[in-house]
Amino acid sequence: MTDEPNLLGAYVRARRELVTPEQVGIPVLGVRRVPGLRREEVAMLAGISADYYLRLEQGRDRNPSAQVLESIARVLRLDEEATAYLLGLGSAAPRRRRRRARKETVPPGVVQLVTALPLPALVEGRRFDVLAVNSLATALSPRFTVGANRLRDTFLDPAEQALHPDWENAGAGMVAGFRRSVGTDTDDPGVIDLVGELSLASPHFSRLWARHDVAGCTGAAKDLDHPRVGRLRLHRERLDISGTTGQTLVVYHPEPGSDSAEKLALLAAALPTP
Repeated sequence: MTDEPNLLGAYVRARRELVTPEQVGIPVLGVRRVPGLRREEVAMLAGISADYYLRLEQGRDRNPSAQVLESIARVLRLDEEATAYLLGLGSAAPRRRRRRARKETVPPGVVQLVTALPLPALVEGRRFDVLAVNSLATALSPRFTVGANRLRDTFLDPAEQALHPDWENAGAGMVAGFRRSVGTDTDDPGVIDLVGELSLASPHFSRLWARHDVAGCTGAAKDLDHPRVGRLRLHRERLDISGTTGQTLVVYHPEPGSDSAEKLALLAAALPTP
């Protein structure tokens, strides 16, 4: 038996427990002792043997075919993003655990761009560390500062939670995006330390992490309750930075001529002159 973590088994088990029998057309008779679907029900619906599915969950078989994984994904009602993640788990090669967290360095030209932009902008690393930021972004949230971690602040900093009117849903999306960002690279000590810290300190994070949700962090409109200018609605754009491993340029911008544009201009006007 390998000492590698059983990522595939943990993922399908967590997702199996979130699918109800009614969702897949199985009648419920009497009291069910397990949440979601039973293993044998998943196996039956996926067209594989119950013993083989059990081996997958237990990590005794770690090389399923793409066809088997796609069948399981269909039963577990995974979307395209989650199915791709599942296929990645099935094809991931074993790796030796790293002794140090990988240092992330932002290309100098990107740092210059972030500084020059007249909009709130920052660079996030693959572990959601803030790697570069401009002063208008810091005016939007003091937690937007180099060295901070967006995931940690979202779940542990009350001031950051107060900035987001619907912070619990915002946190759920961030956890799903974090899992997609780190992928199968869970032997990264930085990931291990961060997940361990948040799991102990935040029951909400712990529940979300146990769901194994996977989703890309995409552009979206965000409502923010700023302590100085009040409610803002800004569009958040996320752009992958070429030549890096998982770094993202994040830019916030308002609708032109909107009340939020005026409030953002007030924050900009209050910044110290460079």
